[in-house]
Amino acid sequence: MKRRILGLATALTVALGTTPGMAASSVPESSAPIKLAMLEWTGEQAVTKVAGMLLEKMGYNVEYVTSGTYTQFLAIPDGSITASLEVWSSNTGEHYPKAMASGKVVKIGALGLDPVETWYYNKAAGEACPGLPDWKALKDCAQSLAVAETYPKGRLLDYPADWGTTNVDRIKALDLPLVSIPAGSEGALVAEITGAEKANRPLLVMFWSPHWVHAVADLTPVALPPYQDGCYDDPKVGINPDAVYDCDWQRGEIMKLAWVGMKDEWPAAYRLLEQLTITNKDEIAWMRDIDSEGKDMDSVLAAWMDANQARWQGWIDAAMKQ
Repeated sequence: MKRRILGLATALTVALGTTPGMAASSVPESSAPIKLAMLEWTGEQAVTKVAGMLLEKMGYNVEYVTSGTYTQFLAIPDGSITASLEVWSSNTGEHYPKAMASGKVVKIGALGLDPVETWYYNKAAGEACPGLPDWKALKDCAQSLAVAETYPKGRLLDYPADWGTTNVDRIKALDLPLVSIPAGSEGALVAEITGAEKANRPLLVMFWSPHWVHAVADLTPVALPPYQDGCYDDPKVGINPDAVYDCDWQRGEIMKLAWVGMKDEWPAAYRLLEQLTITNKDEIAWMRDIDSEGKDMDSVLAAWMDANQARWQGWIDAAMKQ
């Protein structure tokens, strides 16, 4: 009987990705679900699904909670969302610092992606506005970027409104003849970019990297006035002494955040999320397969899990160590 019990314990530790002696019997520490934020874009959803699959392999219950970029900062402090795994510091407005100041949100660490967010223009826009990438060229060629609802001003195809864009302020601060028109979704942004590429139609768009669309569209960043600390909130900083946001988007970081109580309630799960590291190469491949080639997300991620077992098993092993 003693041998049977020892054998069962050994099997449990192996199933959890550990070796005997790592105190696997304490995991999961709680049967309460770990609630992961599912935000609006494919890359974040894929990262979150990978984290959820790893946590389930460790025996945890996982729930996915649909949230907006801003609304997550109301849900994380009270534990309605346990963790959010792809938070772009350049796209959180005032909400991230307020959440951190509450003492109820903790930064788990950087996700590993190398982010760029800014205005991009396509090849046709570059031909219509030969002064680009200098942002001042937009003062003279805005009509080339116009659509019916903005004419004679040019259109900046902007992020969806609930992503928390600041480009209305940026356009005003730079005194540009542009109108910010929010897209309905990430899919709508991509459809506009790829459609403009095929039609050779000028397009100015708020976008980011990493994203698979850069592989199929010739997008170049606009050289906006460089970001300076303070230009988002101090009119004296930047090129316009009477306005804020008179600068480019900050080249920030992509963070993993958690409810402050997570580390106490699910310590091994918290350590797993600390270990989780995703690269631009990982995410671009996922987004290409899912968004461009129409593959099922779960199938794409299952294939990635199979091909990267040694990598994620190391994360689990490190998380299980006390």
